[in-house]
Amino acid sequence: MQTYAIGDIHGHLDLLQKAHDLIEADRAQHGAADAPVVHVGDVVDRGPNSRGVIEFLMQGQAAGAPWSVLKGNHDRMFAGFLVDPWARDPGLRAELSWFHPRLGGPQTLESYGLIKPADRPVDQVHAEALAAVPQAHRDWLAALPLHFLRGQALFVHAGIRPGVDLAAQREDDLLWIRADFLEDTRDYGALVVHGHTAIETPRHYGNRLNIDSSAAYGGPLSAVVIEGRDAWLLTPAGREPLLP
Repeated sequence: MQTYAIGDIHGHLDLLQKAHDLIEADRAQHGAADAPVVHVGDVVDRGPNSRGVIEFLMQGQAAGAPWSVLKGNHDRMFAGFLVDPWARDPGLRAELSWFHPRLGGPQTLESYGLIKPADRPVDQVHAEALAAVPQAHRDWLAALPLHFLRGQALFVHAGIRPGVDLAAQREDDLLWIRADFLEDTRDYGALVVHGHTAIETPRHYGNRLNIDSSAAYGGPLSAVVIEGRDAWLLTPAGREPLLP
C-alpha cells in the first residue's frame, strides 16, 4: 500500500507542480496508479500565488485525481478572515495577526488582486476580499478535512496530542501543536506524517515523519511516498530513503 504526501505549500504553485511531476514519475516506475496524494495543509500564505494553488488543487480533485488536502492553520486563518476580519485564531500569539508579515496573509489577498491590503483599513479590505475570493474557494477551504488515515500512516497538519484517541483530538492541536508532540517519543500505533514545523529536509523520527521542508522560507517543497511505516523522499533521480 503506497501513499504519497506533499508538505506545506504556502502559495508556491510552481513548487507544487514540480512535486506532482515527481509523484507521476514515481507512479510510472512503481505502478501505483491509484495511490492517493495527501497534501498536509498550509496551502496558502507567504508565497506569491495562493489563489493559483487552490485552483490547481480544486481542478485536480474535480477531474477525479486521488488527492486529499488537509486543513492547515494558515488555511483556517484565511477562511476565518473571510467570515470575520476581527476574529482571532486561538492558536495565534496575542501580538500577531493574520496580517503580520510573519504570517503572510496579505500575500494571499494580493494573489486575488487586492492592492496593498496590509496598508489599508481592515473593513475596506474585507469587503474587497469577499468580492474577490470566489465562493467556491471559500466553501472548499471550509470543507478541508483535519486528518487522513491509511494503512499504518496517519496524516495531519501539525501533529496530534499524545495520549488522546484520534476521535477525541482537538482541531486546535491538529493545526497548531508543536512541543508537546514534537518532543514526545512514544509510538502512536501509526506513523504520524505532518508538516507545520519547518525544517531543512524531511526527517523520519520513528514515530513521526516531518515533511515541511521550508517552502515558505525559500526551501524546497517535498514529496514523499510511504509504504507501511517506511518512507522515501522523491527526487529527480528517484527515491531516497528516509531512515528513522
